[in-house]
Amino acid sequence: MPDRAPQPVDRQLPTEEARDLISLVRDIAQQEIVPKAAEEEDAGRFPRELFTLLSRSGLLGLPYDSEYGGGDQPYEVYLQVLEELAAARLTVGLGVSVHSLASYALAAYGTKEQQVEHLPAMLGGGMLGAYCLSEPHSGSDAAALRTRAVRDGDAWVITGTKAWITHGGIADFYTVMARTGEDGPRGITAFLVPGDAPGLSAAPPEKKMGMKGSPTAQVHFDGVRVLDDRRIGEEGQGLAIALTALESGRLGIAACAIGVAQAALDEALSYASERRQFGKPIADFQGLRFMLADMATQIEAGRALYLAAARLRDAGRPFARQAAMAKLHCTDTAMRVTTDAVQILGGYGYTADFPAERYMREAKVLQIVEGTNQIQRMVIARHLVGPEGR
Repeated sequence: MPDRAPQPVDRQLPTEEARDLISLVRDIAQQEIVPKAAEEEDAGRFPRELFTLLSRSGLLGLPYDSEYGGGDQPYEVYLQVLEELAAARLTVGLGVSVHSLASYALAAYGTKEQQVEHLPAMLGGGMLGAYCLSEPHSGSDAAALRTRAVRDGDAWVITGTKAWITHGGIADFYTVMARTGEDGPRGITAFLVPGDAPGLSAAPPEKKMGMKGSPTAQVHFDGVRVLDDRRIGEEGQGLAIALTALESGRLGIAACAIGVAQAALDEALSYASERRQFGKPIADFQGLRFMLADMATQIEAGRALYLAAARLRDAGRPFARQAAMAKLHCTDTAMRVTTDAVQILGGYGYTADFPAERYMREAKVLQIVEGTNQIQRMVIARHLVGPEGR
């Protein structure tokens, strides 16, 4: 029934250039990403050649300055590109988001000399980045990290282990938070570490329930030596840099979550329009129609929330509370919508012959990464009523 077939999202974009960009992304998604997504995810294969294509197409540095190879795009546009990529395959959308997160510290806090030397390759030269904050014993409590960097002449020697690192073992550069001073939040410094640095290694990738094509691994620093000119920002500024980066990164996760939810809704709509029971399409049954209506409403609300936060960011206004709200709402929405999509497909939804079960498995991780949704609620509450234990 053609009138019920899912249609591309009708996006409100600020410029003709942005509309052309979305068209380019949709072409790449349909020609290069979607046809291989299920097979490569099942095989646990990371599509590195696809990220090379995205870099050549100018899609790995969209929110950054064109002077250094970026795309000069506002977050309002960049996030909608992420959504389109994540709808095609979360490994790709989330990979672009993590790369952008890894590039943020240097782009926002690096010296002019550092930016000229490193950003062009990072943003448009085919490189892929990773962000190293979490450790085996410090996830939500980031200020408790133990990886240490010790000054040695004009260099630093980094020792420790980072955990849950997206692109761990395959990244070309790592933005690393390491302790250079006292315990607590003020003793942490940020470094840009080359992926081929002697002493840097990665454990075998974690075995995950979803996103099997995206490697997540512990990264070990065994006396990794980096020159002081790879220190980002001031000594002791690292945690502030990391948390500021995460404010923007949470918007990337929110956009990816809405992409996965939209893909699940589209799959449910197609199936419900074609599947017939009792002599008519199941989309004609009120119970399913109400489910589809709720799914679509939750997605639209999530999209509006992350775009409102993005527009605050683009205007240079505070957006941390709205970013936490967007991450919370959009990822919870992705979990609900993908679960409902599996239900609508019934037994078929539980099989790997349809992508609905993959979407549900992938949605779960989005409620955890870059600050669990319980942490997001804490952030929101602090903005509303102040810190705990006042």
